[in-house]
Amino acid sequence: MKFSYLLDKIQAAPCSKSPFNHIEINHFFNKEDFDEIVTAPEIALPPQVSDEGLFDTLFKTGYKMINFPGCITDKDAYLEWHKRKDREQSHNYTNTSCEGFGVTVRLIKPESKVIADLMDFVNSSELRNVLAKKFGIDINDVYYDSGIQKYLDGYEISPHPDIRKKAATFMVNINPGDTSEKSEHHTHYLKFKDPYKYVQTYWEGNLNKDRCWVPWDWCETKKVQTENNSIVIFSPDNDTMHGVKAKYNHLSYQRTQLYGNLWYHARPTEGSPTWENFLFQQRKAAPKPTLKERAVKKVKRFVKKTSALVKDTDHHKRNKS
Repeated sequence: MKFSYLLDKIQAAPCSKSPFNHIEINHFFNKEDFDEIVTAPEIALPPQVSDEGLFDTLFKTGYKMINFPGCITDKDAYLEWHKRKDREQSHNYTNTSCEGFGVTVRLIKPESKVIADLMDFVNSSELRNVLAKKFGIDINDVYYDSGIQKYLDGYEISPHPDIRKKAATFMVNINPGDTSEKSEHHTHYLKFKDPYKYVQTYWEGNLNKDRCWVPWDWCETKKVQTENNSIVIFSPDNDTMHGVKAKYNHLSYQRTQLYGNLWYHARPTEGSPTWENFLFQQRKAAPKPTLKERAVKKVKRFVKKTSALVKDTDHHKRNKS
């Protein structure tokens, strides 16, 4: 099977602990294979002059709009939004923690041999078995989905650790653009800021509750997967925070990935709190008074006490007379 050497790379890859347990392999494909992949007609679409033309080309090339987190499947609504970039109006369309209005398309019918071979590898039982073994997952407990996907401008999924039903996930950058590594459309790997770590603590203590997306300003980015021909693999947990916010010119090229997941057949939960459920008003401690403020307070107390004493003395004198 073509690309079988990648199985050995995954098996041998060490696990990184920062910002959470994951595997990252740069230069995943050998140079000859990668060059052939990113120049294939399904990956390197010709430059486009309009969004309408881009969609026509995507559909003719074998892509289909899919229902994907952070995205819509209404082409006309996306075209109208992208024309105006009215992010405020669309803020609540996909998730209240996002401002995006994205579209994701998946390649359904490859035409070139290299992409057909690539999809055969990505969909192979050999790959899913290696992924399951790497993360200690019983292959009988999971099912699999994968594909080649393009994400258009406006795609956004705010920081999240993935739902409990997801057992493992991988993402490979196969961007055809020469400037892709400098563009703003890459996956961020994050950690909660100190004031919001209680959310992770809640997930850790409530395994029957599902995990959710949270606002960007609750987290801080620790790493960004910008490198082309790189793969990141991890098994979702309470700390595996990641997110994407795409702002780039998709007429020149499109953010493109190999993407796949192992999903548990059964991982029931009893509710899915949203980020709004974690909001509460934090009581602010009163600021400590300055030396001047303390002195003024003492003087006021002394004056008040002295005035009261004078009044009592006058009242006593009047009663005696």
